[in-house]
Amino acid sequence: MPSHSLALAKPKVQSLIFLTGSLWKGWGGQICSQPQRRGIRSCLSPLCAFTTHVQDRMAKRIHARRLEGVDENIWVELVSLAEQYKTVNLGQGFPNFSPPSYMREAFSKAVTDEHTLLNQYTRAFGHPPLVKALAQLFGPLFGQDLNPLTNVMVSVGAYGALFSTFQALVDEGDEVIIIEPFFDSYEPMTLMAGGRCVYVSQKPADGGKPLDSGGWRLDLAELEAKINKNTKMLVLNTPNNPLGKVFNKEELEEIANICVKYDLLCISDEVYEWLVYDGNQHVRIASLPGMWERTITIGSAGKTFSATGWKVGWAFGPDCLLKHLRTVHQNSVYHCATGAQEAVAQGFQTELARLGKPECYFVQLRDELQKKRDRLYRCLTEVGMKPVMSQGSYFMIADISVFKSEVPPPTDQNIPYDNYFAKWMMKHKQLAAIPMSAFYSGPHKKQFENYLRFCFVKEDATLEAAEKILQKWSRESSQRH
Repeated sequence: MPSHSLALAKPKVQSLIFLTGSLWKGWGGQICSQPQRRGIRSCLSPLCAFTTHVQDRMAKRIHARRLEGVDENIWVELVSLAEQYKTVNLGQGFPNFSPPSYMREAFSKAVTDEHTLLNQYTRAFGHPPLVKALAQLFGPLFGQDLNPLTNVMVSVGAYGALFSTFQALVDEGDEVIIIEPFFDSYEPMTLMAGGRCVYVSQKPADGGKPLDSGGWRLDLAELEAKINKNTKMLVLNTPNNPLGKVFNKEELEEIANICVKYDLLCISDEVYEWLVYDGNQHVRIASLPGMWERTITIGSAGKTFSATGWKVGWAFGPDCLLKHLRTVHQNSVYHCATGAQEAVAQGFQTELARLGKPECYFVQLRDELQKKRDRLYRCLTEVGMKPVMSQGSYFMIADISVFKSEVPPPTDQNIPYDNYFAKWMMKHKQLAAIPMSAFYSGPHKKQFENYLRFCFVKEDATLEAAEKILQKWSRESSQRH
């Protein structure tokens, strides 16, 4: 029954209870003046039992259990505060500049041309020109001869591909190892599938302050100790959001060996695969021995072509795994925008011809973002923060411990300091960033509460506005000291 029907029905039920109660009294029956919903045993009145039954029927839980524990999201509050205080927003992870002009033109042409079928459904699991281009580009990178119809699935952004993966491969009671810090959707997607999250944290090497994000390391002994008969899957994110760490080949080989040894599946979220700086190399774990047959690799046109609003993402993998993703996909989102898929297909076709050359968009975007990263690093350093140089992705984290004298920790010890500080900074400095603790499980949030995540994938005007805020802040701090 719809919610509005329930609302209309309730007065009728109450009237029925009142009327029946009056009749029962007239017949000499006994009725509780205030029937208790859970007190049937203490009252022998048949009408009391009937009343309680009706009230219980009306009070049925509406939401599904799978939503319990995942219905609150810190992002909603932080985004709202950023808008409220009119901040310069270096928090949310999306570019505020446009995709390449030839792709925008391709999208426009796809939906405005007369006599075109590109405004209609295409193949449910991926527009044929797009899956063909993806197979052609990524086959050599994986060391596989990819079948575009069975080894590639296109979904509604990387989010849709991730959701299909968790729903398809995680069952009730399965344990999923999540490497912290982690993109915040992994946890609720595991829980909604009925799985149990098991966390292993990356930590700064030797407990010190590393010069770059590569200094954060995963304890392989701890990882292996967390594996048991219920462990089904490991989730990897490289380049990592929020840390900006690019797992090197040696690290990935060690993780791969553990996956093979314990027969674990692997979800490898590689949406920032083209955004790797300072000569670091992105290695695809599915290309390592024994990993193709057990790995789902997630990618994103939004991150590849700076078009996050187009919501085109994909999953690569063996057909024996991908067929289960297709089942979830066809029974949930079914399909994503044909025009956007056509534009992305044309984007890949264009870039295939100039891959690795200076005119390649992937190369140009990487070089441009590296400059933006360096600019933000300098500005954060000037104000007294201790940024951790990002090896890849959209993001850089910065240690804010130095501000504890200026902005004392909250009196409520349950509130992570970075969460408190991020809100203070939005209100008093009009600068938005995301607390690092948002990317950790509950028990570990306080261990990593001295960092903020900044997004540097912004127009120069946005970075300039942030720079002015930070420089003014630095001057004010110097005058106080």
